[in-house]
Amino acid sequence: MEVSVSTPPQRICVYCGSKRGKKNRHRESAITLGHEMARRGIGLIYGGGHVGLMGDLATAVMDAAGHVTGVIPRALMDRELGHEGVTELLVVDDMHERKATMARDADAFIALAGGYGTLEELFEVVAWAQLDIHDRPVGLLNTNGYYDHLLQFLDSSVDAGFLRTHHRNLLKVAENPIALLDELIS
Repeated sequence: MEVSVSTPPQRICVYCGSKRGKKNRHRESAITLGHEMARRGIGLIYGGGHVGLMGDLATAVMDAAGHVTGVIPRALMDRELGHEGVTELLVVDDMHERKATMARDADAFIALAGGYGTLEELFEVVAWAQLDIHDRPVGLLNTNGYYDHLLQFLDSSVDAGFLRTHHRNLLKVAENPIALLDELIS
């Protein structure tokens, strides 16, 4: 008889904004997530920036003695102020290499608040899960209801027949970072 034992993710790729947004709650959630990841021994893979939620998250993991791998394209080093205080900063040629490196090395994925880039990265890894390219968990941190309208849109896509319910459910959603980590690890 074979017994399957689930092991917690060793590294989580987190997608989030290079801006902080107008509500401090998003920053607080990023910091809480970073501290909790480090406390659980989960390393962070992220976009390598020192600014916005990206920088807050990475700094929180580092402040709690966690491991942080940043992946940033050369063209964005100056724009996003590459976070040189992280454990490992990989400077890659372009966005495609950045996303491929982040996805390849991650055991799970989380998206926090962000804009076009965050959404593009989130939907890419969810689409890959839908296509069975990977079977790693994907989470969405819906701080302060930030993603409520997006989630309504996804539900409408199910109702309209463009998205199957089990594919909609590939995206795990929680309103606080600790609950989301618990759901992804369970």
